[in-house]
Amino acid sequence: AFKDEGYLFFFLLLLSFCCVTRFVFYFICMNYVGLVFNCSCVSTVNSVCWGPYDFGLILACGSSDGAISLLTFTGDQQWDVKKISNAHTIGCNAVSWAPAVVPGSLIDQPSGQKPNYVKRFVSGGCDNLVKLWKEEDGQWKEDQKLEAHSDWVRDVGWAPSIGLPTSTIASCSQDGRVFIWTCDDPAGNTWTAKLLHKFNDVVWHVSWSITGNILAVSGGDNKVQYLSVFVIGHLPTIYRLNNQLHVTD
Repeated sequence: AFKDEGYLFFFLLLLSFCCVTRFVFYFICMNYVGLVFNCSCVSTVNSVCWGPYDFGLILACGSSDGAISLLTFTGDQQWDVKKISNAHTIGCNAVSWAPAVVPGSLIDQPSGQKPNYVKRFVSGGCDNLVKLWKEEDGQWKEDQKLEAHSDWVRDVGWAPSIGLPTSTIASCSQDGRVFIWTCDDPAGNTWTAKLLHKFNDVVWHVSWSITGNILAVSGGDNKVQYLSVFVIGHLPTIYRLNNQLHVTD
């Protein structure tokens, strides 16, 4: 929880972006004040993602040198930097935070007890791998390595959750395939991959709706496609291809 509403307001007004200058920029949107932060990357920063507000101000940055940097705000405009070197061979293309709530906490959480928050995120890289990372004793460690793609993983997205038992991740690749990864193991050790769709061109980005059941997919075919994703308990996952939006120059 935040100490006061002012801190929450400040958190909501932050915007960040990355670029080929190897720096991360973040803005206080209320006054459009641009600040520059050097995350010590030796190559281009490809992806940035703010963590859940439950963790305070924390930003994950993936770069072409294969490293992932974690920037945590410590107060007085100071940021603590932790770096995962060689997270992905050749380069890291995407990072996405897991929901703060532990899977199953909505059902198993005793009444009146504070929720147990765990810092986790997923990354995708030029080694064709999807990797899960978890913070333990203040250090970031590789938790899982997921293999299914045959070319560079271009984007990953961890679906929002309210504490249901199943965790869901989407990944897309240069190979034109979009996979949905699901895990209903409380320990998070067993992930199952299911091919959502095979496109005829590279798939660049995936993005979940706030409810976590609609996935937007964009690729090299100049289209944005919306796919409904249903994960019902231990039953087979059901997918349905919905509308598509044509994008032209």
